[in-house]
Amino acid sequence: MPWDMNDYPASMKNMDSLVRKKAIDIANALLEDGYDEDRAIPIAQSQAKEWHQDASDEEKRAFEKEADPTKHDEHESSSNEDLIDNDVEVFFEEDVWKVQTKGAERPAQTFDKKTDAVKRAKEMAANKESKVIIYKKDGSKQKEQTPD
Repeated sequence: MPWDMNDYPASMKNMDSLVRKKAIDIANALLEDGYDEDRAIPIAQSQAKEWHQDASDEEKRAFEKEADPTKHDEHESSSNEDLIDNDVEVFFEEDVWKVQTKGAERPAQTFDKKTDAVKRAKEMAANKESKVIIYKKDGSKQKEQTPD
């Protein structure tokens, strides 16, 4: 069931209102893409918190001015629903460590340090109940692991 700013999961109650707004928007999009509520909520919360940490003040102000999410909003559907359960990869490319769902067109995030990339990949994989595949800087596979 989709949510809005007046009717949302109890676990979002104590979130900052802007983070909650982003989490609701993300959760609604995930539901539209076929995620179950019990998976959409923690993924949305995690991604919204991360967005809030990484977004510039300008991005936050712009999002704050956008209309609040409603239960009837239409979201761009994922072009590949197969990505929902895909593993998360960590690899080095273009002088940064990238965290990307296997089969996705672009990385979810980039990092200067491999340890930060692996940490984020583990969070993503835990939310999706998938594995993390970690590569060395030279592109060879280092290891696969299931998040703790």
